[in-house]
Amino acid sequence: MAQVSINSDYSEWGSSTDAGERARLLQSPCVDMAPKSDGEASPGDPDRGTTSTLGAIFIVVNACLGAGLLNFPAAFSTAGGVAAGIALQMGMLVFIISGLVILAYCSQASNERTYQEVVWAVCGKLTGVLCEVAIAVYTFGTCIAFLIIIGDQQDKIIAVMAKEPEGASSSPWYTDRKFTISLTAFLFILPLSIPREIGFQKYASFLSVVGTWYVTAIIIIKYIWPDKEMRPGDILTRPASWMAVFNAMPTICFGFQCHVSSVPVFNSMRRPEIKTWGGVVTAAMVIALAVYMGTGICGFLTFGAAVDPDVLRSYPSEDVAVAVARAFIILSVLTSYPILHFCGRAVVEGLWLRYKGMPVEEDVGRERRRRVLQTLVWFLLTLLLALFIPDIGKVISVIGGLAACFIFIFPGLCLIQAKLSEMEEVKPASWWALVSYGVLLVTLGAFIFGQTTANAIFVDLLA
Repeated sequence: MAQVSINSDYSEWGSSTDAGERARLLQSPCVDMAPKSDGEASPGDPDRGTTSTLGAIFIVVNACLGAGLLNFPAAFSTAGGVAAGIALQMGMLVFIISGLVILAYCSQASNERTYQEVVWAVCGKLTGVLCEVAIAVYTFGTCIAFLIIIGDQQDKIIAVMAKEPEGASSSPWYTDRKFTISLTAFLFILPLSIPREIGFQKYASFLSVVGTWYVTAIIIIKYIWPDKEMRPGDILTRPASWMAVFNAMPTICFGFQCHVSSVPVFNSMRRPEIKTWGGVVTAAMVIALAVYMGTGICGFLTFGAAVDPDVLRSYPSEDVAVAVARAFIILSVLTSYPILHFCGRAVVEGLWLRYKGMPVEEDVGRERRRRVLQTLVWFLLTLLLALFIPDIGKVISVIGGLAACFIFIFPGLCLIQAKLSEMEEVKPASWWALVSYGVLLVTLGAFIFGQTTANAIFVDLLA
């Protein structure tokens, strides 16, 4: 692969590249990464990664699939039906896969092993800081979405346990949504979020995969053999407008966003080659596409335009199979929240250390106090926002706009900067094509992010 001359100077803020926990904590679950080394690793090199091609596919699928699955039937409704939803996903999948390949290319060129470090090295200080801020905001918003999902599932489970009729106007205080979310968060999420290490990642990964596949299977089965009391709403066959199609993009971006964790996965492979990686991400995205399409199509056709932004809320509370799916989602989210919080906290810690010019090897007591304070502030803010923003669709729309930055904007900027840094005097036609493609990625990402932000400001907040 051609070497490019890129900006890898991290000294502008007076801090090392390993600012705090951030590089370690932003790795994907189950990724065994070797230390950096100059040049290509030989077959017998102990610094080589240990992840097989099949293992890399599994990790990327796991990073891609998650709680965003619940919003896909509503995305099909927003897009205007099955045909529009399928066309939109298929079209975006090309850009999603290319972004993953671009990040691997830039990782090799810069010899960096995490997403934000690649952006720092290739695009410079300003873009690197913006990337880290975007990661922090994205993980913060995703933590809010997780708490809302817990509340959505608990509402249905508690209604069955308390034997409350659907739509009951009054209920005991201990079944109140705000109380149950708060109790669950304080008992389970907060204790898991305070420690410095995240060794339980591997268990959360397995749980998330099982839960996601089970939810998809239940939604498909319930479409094929529906319950008698379920009545679908209007089945849309065409979008109301082109803007309606674009409004479904944030959900798709949120669902397919695995780019932040893809760089460490690529570097953990036994053979970190661009061609092999291209096959890995293509296979992984096809698997994820099948899961999302199965959920989206069957969930939408089951309930039509009446589908809830959280599809499991559309099913009756008494359905035992769906209740198991709700329990899987709760368990998955309970373990996923701390992992996302670790990622966000790592970025905040890195930004703070770089801003203050503080070394990583500092007093352990000071690090512990700062970590506990960061965790408490993060936890309380996400909990308060989750209690007063009950609509998961609005949260996913906003963080889906941020996901577009990781899928389109930052990979596009990296591609442009990497190609501009090549030193050849005569630029071949492929050079211009790649630069143009980078501009297209940035433009598309900026459009999705801008539209989502405008909707959040002018539609939701001013409504």
